[in-house]
Amino acid sequence: MELIFVVVGGAILGLATQFVVPLRHLRGVAVGSAIGAGVAAVVWVALTWLGWPWDGGWIWVAALVASALVPAAVLYLISPRRERADAVLFERLSRPGADAASA
Repeated sequence: MELIFVVVGGAILGLATQFVVPLRHLRGVAVGSAIGAGVAAVVWVALTWLGWPWDGGWIWVAALVASALVPAAVLYLISPRRERADAVLFERLSRPGADAASA
């Protein structure tokens, strides 16, 4: 049951990172939530396998902090990459005959 709560908390924190990290128009709405939920679940299960008590406070802190920091880092890294890829694609598509002439 606690796994469900921590996954929902991770999804909410991942959603919050969607609005904190810049260039939000370049990524999907659910990307941060999906990453946050996945990270929270993986961290929670890994820590329970390592013997951390599920009713202790530190497992909650670790899982929820990770589910906020990892999506923020991933969104921070993928947004500029997406912006560059979109610019390259726009340039390639704006000159339709350029690729055929060079081949």
